[in-house]
Amino acid sequence: MRKSDSPQIMDRRRFCALGTAAAAYSLHCGIVRGALRPSRPNMLFCFADDWSFGHAGVYGDPVIQTPTFDRVARQGVLFTHAFSATPSCTPSRAAVLTGQAPHRLEQGGNLFGFLPKRFPVYPDLLDSAGYTVGFARKGWGPVGSMPKGWDPGSLEAGGRTRNPAGPRFDNFADFLKFAPADKPFCFWFGSTDPHRPYKLGTGLSSGMNPAKVKVPPLWPDTPEVRGDILDYYFAAQRFDRESGEMLNMLEKTGQLQNTIVVMSGDNGWPFPRCKANLYDGGTRQPLAVSWPAGIKGGRVLDDFINLTDLAPTFLEAAGLKPLPEMTGRSFFRLLTGDEKPGSRNTVFVERERHASVRPGLVGYPIRAVRTTEFLYIRNFHPERWPAGDPDPEFFYGPYGDCDPGPTKQTLVSRQKEFPKQFELSFAKRPAEELYNVRQDPHNMTNLAADPKYRSAKQKMRASLDRWMKGTADPRATGGGDPWDHYPYFGQVLKR
Repeated sequence: MRKSDSPQIMDRRRFCALGTAAAAYSLHCGIVRGALRPSRPNMLFCFADDWSFGHAGVYGDPVIQTPTFDRVARQGVLFTHAFSATPSCTPSRAAVLTGQAPHRLEQGGNLFGFLPKRFPVYPDLLDSAGYTVGFARKGWGPVGSMPKGWDPGSLEAGGRTRNPAGPRFDNFADFLKFAPADKPFCFWFGSTDPHRPYKLGTGLSSGMNPAKVKVPPLWPDTPEVRGDILDYYFAAQRFDRESGEMLNMLEKTGQLQNTIVVMSGDNGWPFPRCKANLYDGGTRQPLAVSWPAGIKGGRVLDDFINLTDLAPTFLEAAGLKPLPEMTGRSFFRLLTGDEKPGSRNTVFVERERHASVRPGLVGYPIRAVRTTEFLYIRNFHPERWPAGDPDPEFFYGPYGDCDPGPTKQTLVSRQKEFPKQFELSFAKRPAEELYNVRQDPHNMTNLAADPKYRSAKQKMRASLDRWMKGTADPRATGGGDPWDHYPYFGQVLKR
């Protein structure tokens, strides 16, 4: 560095070197290192894979043991209405990283696609503002085999040279050794738990009591289903335990006090009518946030949070301005107590193509709006199978958007015994669905055709239309089905 170069100038040079988007962001924020508080918090984001709302001790589940999540909730804020932007891991994570609704991210709105580099991600923005960033395990999402001519170390044609979650580390301990003591850090721990497959019987053999399991009425109450839920709990507990090990490291090094810890999941649990669906079982997530140095603990908030809100929240916590194109809304002031609770009571969710489970590689596009009273869903192609084609010749098998496991197997093989539950999970659906979530928390009774709910349906429909148009959703303008035509880099049909 030349003697005439101040640290601020050097930071600006480094910022602009990240590319056009980061350079524009530096102008937007007017950031220089000297303008940022030296006590900016560290950020530890513990992100589970397929972990659903309610499955934690602090939420009242009588079986699962989650001491780490419960600790974060007690020391900070527990949210009761957090939702993923979409019930599919790759687009959900893309929405978290960019702070944008998945339908704005082109290929990033599909599973087994890629996230175009023109969409800025918050780890890069924090890195350019002086944070040390990194991740371990599952970052942005699973990417399958690349077409010929692509750099295998790249996540997109032409170029993102690292996973959008940041540089990869083997574990959090290695990252802490790498991170300079005089800089704040931002770390993403992407567990692969409690994603399937599970080792059959692990939950039961660990000592969990199947008699205490609360089986949702969506599925038959059989020993196979109870055991499947226990195996899922076992995997979720492993995520909680590993997250706890990281908190202990921070505590031993004296860094926990000034670290924002966030624990959540990318989408609902991998069971029928949950993951890859816009019902609460697919989109409603656990969420707890602590920061001993900055927020008052012991609070439970019913405000609606979309996980797209995390990116602008992390940026604001670092003293930065969220990007104008972010559809997510920072809840940092809600955490600190500067925003009065109670005004956030609506969330919008969506999905496009999940797996390769229909002829022509088409998806099952849906949009939905959820309030404190209702869930309204719009199925754009009700002629398609919502959980995938029943043809067993597909790579993922019949109804392949639903992960295989004992609960799915029970429904499919014994559908004549349990016709209602089978139909709810796998049958075709009407163009519109409406559920009274207070009376029907599992979203089982569609009220869209009930005259008593005509006014509510019209109101919810109009709300969804406004959001789609306001966020430039291609489906709001008759833009066709672009997600059906984006490349798919996962496994495809057998035939």
